[in-house]
Amino acid sequence: MGHLAILATCSLNQWALDFEGNAERIIESIRISKKAGASLRVGPELEVTGYGCLDHFLEGDTYLHSWEMLVKIISHDDCQDILLDIGMPVGHKNVRYNCRIIAYNKKILLIRPKLYLANDGNYREMRYFTGWGRVKYVEEYYLPRMVVEVTGQRKVPFGDAAISTLDTCIAAETCEELFTPNSPHIGMSLDGIEIMTNSSGSHHELRKLNTRIELMTEATKKCGGIYLYANQQGCDGDRLYYDGSAIIGVNGRIVAQGSQFSLKDVEVVTATVDLEEVRSYRFAPSRGQQAVQNTPYPRIEADMSISAEGSTVDLSIQPTKAIDVRFHTAEEEIALGPACWLWDYLRRCGGVSGYFLPLSGGIDSCATATIVHSMCRLVVEACEAGSEQVIKDARRITGEPEGSTWVPKTPQELAGRIFHTCFMGTKNSSKETRQRAKELAEAIGAYHVDLNMDTIVTSVRDLFAFVTGKKPVFQVHGGSKTENLALQNIQARLRMVLAYLFAQLLPWVRGKQGGLLVLGSANVDECLRGYLTKYDCSSADINPIGGISKTDLKLFIAYARDKFEIPILHDFLTAVPTAELEPITKEYVQSDEADMGFTYDELSVFGRLRKNDKLGPWGAFNKLLHEWGDHMSPRQIATKTRNFFFYYAINRHKQTVLTPSYHAEQYSPDDNRFDLRPFLYPAFSWPYKKIEETVAALAAREKKDLFI
Repeated sequence: MGHLAILATCSLNQWALDFEGNAERIIESIRISKKAGASLRVGPELEVTGYGCLDHFLEGDTYLHSWEMLVKIISHDDCQDILLDIGMPVGHKNVRYNCRIIAYNKKILLIRPKLYLANDGNYREMRYFTGWGRVKYVEEYYLPRMVVEVTGQRKVPFGDAAISTLDTCIAAETCEELFTPNSPHIGMSLDGIEIMTNSSGSHHELRKLNTRIELMTEATKKCGGIYLYANQQGCDGDRLYYDGSAIIGVNGRIVAQGSQFSLKDVEVVTATVDLEEVRSYRFAPSRGQQAVQNTPYPRIEADMSISAEGSTVDLSIQPTKAIDVRFHTAEEEIALGPACWLWDYLRRCGGVSGYFLPLSGGIDSCATATIVHSMCRLVVEACEAGSEQVIKDARRITGEPEGSTWVPKTPQELAGRIFHTCFMGTKNSSKETRQRAKELAEAIGAYHVDLNMDTIVTSVRDLFAFVTGKKPVFQVHGGSKTENLALQNIQARLRMVLAYLFAQLLPWVRGKQGGLLVLGSANVDECLRGYLTKYDCSSADINPIGGISKTDLKLFIAYARDKFEIPILHDFLTAVPTAELEPITKEYVQSDEADMGFTYDELSVFGRLRKNDKLGPWGAFNKLLHEWGDHMSPRQIATKTRNFFFYYAINRHKQTVLTPSYHAEQYSPDDNRFDLRPFLYPAFSWPYKKIEETVAALAAREKKDLFI
């Protein structure tokens, strides 16, 4: 009796600096938790402010407003009689910390600062915060006056401690601490702490959920205990999408999992856990030997119980059974993650009535269009499920009048109102690409425009000829490489100009208010190689595929063809990727892979070697000698390596103006947030010399072996 407890964790779609909205979503999550009978509610990292405040974490206003919102939350009538774990930034002794606020019935029990900060990849926490670093150490924190008025407390414990209730013990980890080698949950479990929480702001990357689940499962499989994982969800104002998937685990088993991709602003996950199961699981002599040597945590006493006891025990309640964790395939993740990100961006961008996409008939813009279609499908599904917030947003974006009862019935109906596509053809465009673009737009319900821009291209070329007295021609007509590249770039850059013109005026043409956000369609491999024109139609407001490889995009299109029942997608899969910026002749048809000198699969390999494995030309060449040596000669590998780093270096400047893209891949070349590298490179002379010496040595050895 008295050992079963209902616990709640959640995913919240918070928005950076939306203090009132964030507070309301926190309060709503507490309401839902209490309605489910939960005695503990855990929320995401920095949920009061939103995780993506970035340099706003340096502003005093952010900390002031956080305390104001916390007062609103802990004094709210619906937020009583439940233990709360809330995330916000806190300044202590003129130092900024990323903290958890543990509160109960208008009292703050503990302020727990994050010990180990995330400071790689997309994260710059050390720019804003200081890691506490003082494990199992607590000192006093003097509360702001506005908080004192509500809590009646002058000071509270600040530091790394545990909460001791009448029936168990609870302690908090924060995000990165789960990923560190010596995670706090190890010492917590050895000190008898039975419930461990982790509040995260963990962004989506393809296949990343597997890593999270493995770490959470391992945390309690070896140590025993109950693990509650909360996460941010949605686009909170930056390139990242936080993919939710709140988790509750017990002794190495997952007993509850929230959705990974959802249009819900608040999602609460609950489970009934048995505290005695933890105590039984930990009853091993070897663990006991380590436990007695473990330095204890300071304990803050809380006069409350997590579990019910005595006559209040509900005998019909049973512990929640273990479940099979849901993992999406990479193609499903592409269909769902960027789609949710696009919806959040659209609904939170004031004065905007939809999206505009230059639809070329190639697989990249096809993928972007299909992701928008997926977004429309998710919106319609949410409307059918009765989501008041999604219905409200859909009506506002589409310009429905006050009091309207309109609800989109199909994805095509919604797309017809908010999605606009345009094929911008020239005499270099094929009938096939034009037709594919038209059929895809019809299939997904987009408002489609088909135009030829030859007169504009000709006008620009004639202007140049008039001013300089020299008229550039394509290489197939006898021109130089310089002329050929310039004539291709004219077309590409004019498409960007036309895209923004049509994005501003198409709603006006249709009698609607607001402009359109322009979508880009450059994939991560082309960005990495620099195979795009600076300020061409890849320059846009946002790009949902800028962090996704061509290989994964093909998998996604094949998936969408069948899942969404869009047969025309098959034609995009089988078409040869081409920019169609040069004249087509009997002898020559422009091919992206031929132009680049790499297959897209090879580019993905180089991208991961450069970024994920942190290898320069010499290191990449050495590794590829072993990985590609079965089908390429050392000379071929050397040539591929030199060419990749040559084009990467000379085109690195293009990354400084990349369209903000959905982050999905660890080798993203996004210069502005993720991949901080120079954009002016010297020749890689020394590593190239070493590569050439190795190739020569291997060739000599092979020649010698032939004569033995």
